[in-house]
Amino acid sequence: MGLYPEIEPYDHGMLDVGDGNRVYWEVCGNPRGKPAVVLHGGPGSGCAPGFRRYFDPAAYRIVLLDQRGCGRSTPHASAYETDMSVNTTARLIGDLELLRRELGIERWLVWGVSWGSVLGLRYAQTYPGAVSELVLTGVATGSTAEVTLLTRGLGQIFPEAFERFVAELPEGDRDGNLAAAYNRLVESPDPEVRARAARAWTDWETAIVPAPPRSVERYEDPVFRLAFARTVTHYFGNDHFLGEGHARGEGHVLERGHGGGGQAVVLRDAPLLKDVPGTLVQGSLDFGNLLGIVWRLHHAWPGSELVVVDDVGHNAGATGVVDALVAATDRYVARRGTRNRL
Repeated sequence: MGLYPEIEPYDHGMLDVGDGNRVYWEVCGNPRGKPAVVLHGGPGSGCAPGFRRYFDPAAYRIVLLDQRGCGRSTPHASAYETDMSVNTTARLIGDLELLRRELGIERWLVWGVSWGSVLGLRYAQTYPGAVSELVLTGVATGSTAEVTLLTRGLGQIFPEAFERFVAELPEGDRDGNLAAAYNRLVESPDPEVRARAARAWTDWETAIVPAPPRSVERYEDPVFRLAFARTVTHYFGNDHFLGEGHARGEGHVLERGHGGGGQAVVLRDAPLLKDVPGTLVQGSLDFGNLLGIVWRLHHAWPGSELVVVDDVGHNAGATGVVDALVAATDRYVARRGTRNRL
């Protein structure tokens, strides 16, 4: 099956979302097609042109955006003076709603990868009436258990890389919340401390997934590397801002400065998705599977389907994963009845 051909946006802009932030967005495909929004991973990765290709451009109106602080959105998290306190899950959800209304969209399919699946799930739990379907891959729910697995638990599988990862921290921080400890380093007023911590963080990121020995291309850009490490550790170190202060049900997101003890609120609130169909596409070798989160989410979410792709890790670009994701978007647009052609 494979990806659809490359396309370019027919519209784009910068949306003022408040707090001094402007979020970049773009739209491509068919202006009269089924609306879909793409939520990138990280947090802090930014959207890539390749994400446009998971949708039939003759059938979909495809919306992409760079979440706060990354990509083409401003201010950028790589700048020391950027205020990260206004970069939270609740605010990202609010940004999505503001963009949906700005574009005149009643309901859209939400497509998310990795962190984007966390954001997509929480958005749909908060505004189920705005979401027609969910298509998610590299699925996560943002719980403390998942963060602990990624930052400490995998040290048992990658002991040499973990030793290097922990060695960059002050001795007093090596037994606690590693993401929070790294976040303190990337928030240091000393640019050399920030740069060294960002390098160590991305080295660990690449050590725990199939990748070249040192890094992947985007991590060789020091601006991207710092913004990414700063944003990821900001979210990882604060339970992804998914505490009990986030009320259940449509349109009622309240916010706390920190999560409520790392509770698995996304999994807890899965029944709120009972009227939202969804497809979960997961590689069998994705380390996130070690906690059984995806299986539990699928069984707690009425109307969801789980597609497991053999011999694939946390990789939305792997052949079997691509085929399953494209099959899902094709199937959901077919449910619409007719396809509006360009």
